[in-house]
Amino acid sequence: MAEATDPTRANIAHLLRRAGFGASPDEIDQAVRAGYRASVENLLAGLTAPDPDGDAVHLPDLTAARVTLGPPPADPTARQAYQRKRRALENQQFVGLQRWWLDRMIATSTPLREKLTLIWHGHFATAFQKVRTAGLMYRQNQLLRTLGGASFESLTQALAKDAAMMLWLDTETNVAGHPNENFARELMELFTLGIGNYSETDVQEAARAFTGWTLSPTTGEFVLNARRHDSGSKTVLGLTGNLDGTDVVRLITHHPASSRFVVAKLWSHLAYPVPTTDPIVGPLAAGYAQDLDVTSLLRAIFLHPGFTSPTARQGLVKQPIEWVVGLARAFGVDADLKPTGGAAPATAAATGAPARSVLSNVLTQLAQEPFNPPSVGGWPQNTYWLNTATSLIRLQFAASLGPRLDLSWLTAVPANQRPAALSHRLSIDGWGQTTLAALNHVSSQPAALVALAVCAPEYILN
Repeated sequence: MAEATDPTRANIAHLLRRAGFGASPDEIDQAVRAGYRASVENLLAGLTAPDPDGDAVHLPDLTAARVTLGPPPADPTARQAYQRKRRALENQQFVGLQRWWLDRMIATSTPLREKLTLIWHGHFATAFQKVRTAGLMYRQNQLLRTLGGASFESLTQALAKDAAMMLWLDTETNVAGHPNENFARELMELFTLGIGNYSETDVQEAARAFTGWTLSPTTGEFVLNARRHDSGSKTVLGLTGNLDGTDVVRLITHHPASSRFVVAKLWSHLAYPVPTTDPIVGPLAAGYAQDLDVTSLLRAIFLHPGFTSPTARQGLVKQPIEWVVGLARAFGVDADLKPTGGAAPATAAATGAPARSVLSNVLTQLAQEPFNPPSVGGWPQNTYWLNTATSLIRLQFAASLGPRLDLSWLTAVPANQRPAALSHRLSIDGWGQTTLAALNHVSSQPAALVALAVCAPEYILN
């Protein structure tokens, strides 16, 4: 791929793609004037700064179905009808919540915070398909947004007591004498340590520590039911005592294996995939282990020479959410591909239910729905998204973009200059010879040109 004339601009464009969802040429120009290090600091400041553009996105009514519909009737026939209404209302709220987050990612003025929220959503994967309450999924999403850049221990402690997580991994059914191991197992395997750094006994003992953790039936908030808690001595990762769940989270998040695990995870999401044994992980893990501060770790990643290396520059395949949100931001449209700041998204007038957005529909086809990861393992990365089925869906969606977008800025440019104008708009360094030849072939057809460009390797490889 051809390099930009200014390596600083190329590095900053790369930073803004990885630490967000891409940036406009004007935003890149502004960042170039500030410099790379200052741009990193500006992104990190956004983790705690106000987000007026994101906050302005309308949040739908997420009142719990049991509150809206009241208690279920006793009559069996009426109860079946009630359950159908409840499920329909839950699904409507899910559709509205998906639209809200997609539009927030598109509109946000603090892109790193939204990108990190998305990363943590896939890491601490929790899905509406089981939780069934959009309000709880929203609450967890806000938790990830608020604590995502703080201490990893604080984030994990909060998620351990989060209602959506507790329902998803059955913590609230965990009682003394019959411990449920689901949360303890996934906490160690997928969230903090990784396979090989704990034993089955550690899982069993940790599960005992989480007994009695339940939810208030009135508020849906975490409460400890002392009568259901196992207060006996437990041994987890070599530490023995009357441990509770908070003790276990503190112990495992501070374990050396967790430092390498978290560093490898974030590096793999932001730079290129690495195992915990990769040489790049050790020095970063040593710094992170001092305080488990995620913001400090992000700074170290973005300033690491490997982050802007050739390996990193083409080291990640855009996940579907990153791809569609990046396109919407680049072309100035919302989740329905309508110009941002335009009319409110369409609704189903007959029922008052929110309509599924255009982006939600394509993300369902691409198998990456916000708030609905396929399992507790979250979404796979990289080559998983490079297959015949997803490539065809991307191309079909890309082909539908042109007629929906205002391409007057592109048609105003001579045909032979349009590929360059498009790379500038998409904030990428340029096109390789093969891609450029294909783009020149359709440069007189703006819609076809856009479709090819957004599916080209230079854009798909983040």
